[in-house]
Amino acid sequence: MLYIRVDMNDKIATGHVMRCLAVADAARMKGEDTTFILADWQAVELLRQRGYEFVVLHSQWDDMEGELFELQKVIDKYQMKRLLIDSYQVTERYLKALKEYVEIFYIDDLNAFHYPVDAMICYANYWEKFQYEAHYKNERLYLGTQYMPLKKAFLNCEKKQIKPQIENILLLSGGTDPYDILDNILQRMERDKYQKIEVICGIYYPKYESLCQKYAEHKNISIRRGVPNIEDYMREADLAVSAGGTTLYELCAVGTPAISYAFADNQLENVKKFEEDHLIAYAGDVRKDHVIDHIIDYLKIYDLNWQIRQERSLKMQKLVDGKGALRIANALMD
Repeated sequence: MLYIRVDMNDKIATGHVMRCLAVADAARMKGEDTTFILADWQAVELLRQRGYEFVVLHSQWDDMEGELFELQKVIDKYQMKRLLIDSYQVTERYLKALKEYVEIFYIDDLNAFHYPVDAMICYANYWEKFQYEAHYKNERLYLGTQYMPLKKAFLNCEKKQIKPQIENILLLSGGTDPYDILDNILQRMERDKYQKIEVICGIYYPKYESLCQKYAEHKNISIRRGVPNIEDYMREADLAVSAGGTTLYELCAVGTPAISYAFADNQLENVKKFEEDHLIAYAGDVRKDHVIDHIIDYLKIYDLNWQIRQERSLKMQKLVDGKGALRIANALMD
């Protein structure tokens, strides 16, 4: 049995849980089941749908030190040997306390402090800047995009066929859209130019109904929320516009050329590195840049240049092979 400590809610959205589910699914493929440990009930329905056991600590998701007593009881009850933790809310004291009871694997992409853990996983494309190998001499390190934990639908993706003209556009905002980027893009783009515009909102997007009503008369625009098969829309799209985060790695796996933007600090390294490596165009930080203007400009550039889309698609699929969840599951089960 594997054990994973993770949360989701309207503040941190679904990314942490989804990548942990990918690891759990990979472990299940190899005959090992997983129990999730949660602060509250917000992820429970999703875990039930996927057939996973869970333990709710009845704690505050953003005060992890406050859950230590209850979590230690859970560790003792299940005779836990190893725990995978995926949360930005961990503290040095929290990890040190747990390390006395259980072997700790930690998923990191912030390098916020020196983590007292047994194993570190950093799949971020910018992992080299953290110099883990210089600072973690005795810990096991799993570094690079080869450990990007994507769900099994992204395994062994076929080479993307790039059309001469962009016909289908995919607009994504992640779990939430606090700056109304989806609506702002729709207002400014040449909507009638494309055969299909798929807009996918996260489950915490508060204006879903109003957005649907606003564009109800546009037959080429479809607006959906929290779709379970996001990979199908990514494969069908000729170009995507997406917030930074896990979604960009999923787009890499299927090879769909993309334009990115950021609206949170933890997205900035990610989107800037993709831009630096000439993989995904970066339109800026919504909080301070003229992002919509830049997105419209990039749409025009990609419209006119098939070769750029072809070159970037090939590089994207080379970077992410979709097997990261299997690699992490193997490390946990070793």
